[in-house]
Amino acid sequence: MRWMILAATLTLAAGSTASQAAQIYKWVDAQGVTHFDAQPPVGQSAQELETQKAVTPPPPPPVRTESSQEQQTVDAKVKKQIAAQEAKRKEYCETQRTNLAQLQNNPRVREEVNGEFRRFTEEERQARIAEVKKSIDDTCN
Repeated sequence: MRWMILAATLTLAAGSTASQAAQIYKWVDAQGVTHFDAQPPVGQSAQELETQKAVTPPPPPPVRTESSQEQQTVDAKVKKQIAAQEAKRKEYCETQRTNLAQLQNNPRVREEVNGEFRRFTEEERQARIAEVKKSIDDTCN
């Protein structure tokens, strides 16, 4: 909670002083209109106005506490889970690519149903090829 308050305070302080750090010029044109701008006019004299310079506060030192160690432990666990999921995804993709090759190269594909082998019709084989291609496109790319 204290860190959030400190971060909000630093953000507000930096934002309010940053707008005051730019150089401002003042001049009056031929019609008598006074102008203020960050760029002086070309071929005309301008008065340089004093502005406050922004003071950048030093960054807060990194905090090393037990919660940092706990966070590192959690991070390591999450990275391990992500690596395991990625390995499973790669294995699945490899299996699907093998299945696709078998379906495309073998017009006499069989499937085991209730302990008996049954041959796919051409329509079933083409439908299964489309399903496997979609699965590969959705998961493996």
